[in-house]
Parts: sequence; structure tokens; C-alpha cells
Amino acid sequence: MATKDKDLNDLFLDTLKDIYFAEKQILKALPKMAKAATSDKLRAAFEKHGGETEGQVERLEQIFELLGKPARGKTCDAIMGILDEGKEIMDEYKGTNALDAGLLAAAQAVEHYEISRYGTLKTWANELGMKDAVRLLDETLKQEKTTDESLTKLAETAVNLAAAA
Repeated sequence: MATKDKDLNDLFLDTLKDIYFAEKQILKALPKMAKAATSDKLRAAFEKHGGETEGQVERLEQIFELLGKPARGKTCDAIMGILDEGKEIMDEYKGTNALDAGLLAAAQAVEHYEISRYGTLKTWANELGMKDAVRLLDETLKQEKTTDESLTKLAETAVNLAAAA
């Protein structure tokens, strides 16, 4: 018996599972990062993004529903590696002026991964004619880009300066 060739629909679903897993892991990591941050502004940014991430998970669950598939994650080695780097920074730089700069950089690595995934998923959803999924993915993509811009501004105006002092 020949197995069915995988297509863009399969790739879309696999990638959706990947980012769903990633978002669930990020939800666990953000409170730890907020607790480790010494800058009130950075802590607030992590806490704000925790709330946004909950909404992003809900949008992903809506997409699974649109596809008639259960919302299940698939282990994402990339996000696990990025989050492990963040844990290393928390351990190695605890109590130093550079801790917040390291935490912020780790958070931006997460954002850049998410921006890449959501951009790809949005493009594929468009190609596959999934208009509702495109709208939901676009909402999250815009949110991730805004978070990244806010983190960059925070790095440039406060956190990196404090780390260099």
C-alpha cells in the first residue's frame, strides 16, 4: 500500500502543532523571566506578554477548530533550545547588571522565532484559502512584531545602558 504524499495542508498542521507547543512553553517561561528581571519595566513587559500569549494560544485553538483537528502540540526543539538559553542566562548572570540585558535578548530570540513561524503559517493559510486562519494568524503576527519593537526600545533606552554601567 502506498502512503499518501504529504502536502502543504500537512505541513501547515505540523507547523501549527509546533507553534502551539512553543506558545504553551513560553507561557510557562514568562513568569520565571518576570520574576528574575530586576527592571520594573522589563518585568511589566514580560507580564503583559504573558497575557497576550494566552490570547495567542486561544487563537491557535480556534484555528485547530476550523481545521476540525484537536489542539495538540508537537515538541518544538527550537523553542526548547531558545528557552534553555534563557535559563542559562538567569543562572549565569543572576545578581549582575547584565541579567536584564540577557533576559531581554532571550525574549527577543523567542519573538523572532514566533514572527518567523506566524509569518510562514499566514502565508501558507493564504495559499490554502483559509481566510479565517489568515486573519487570526495576522493578529498574532502583528502582536509579536509590536512586542519585539517594544523590547528593542526598552533595550536601547534603559536595559542595555544599565548593563553597561
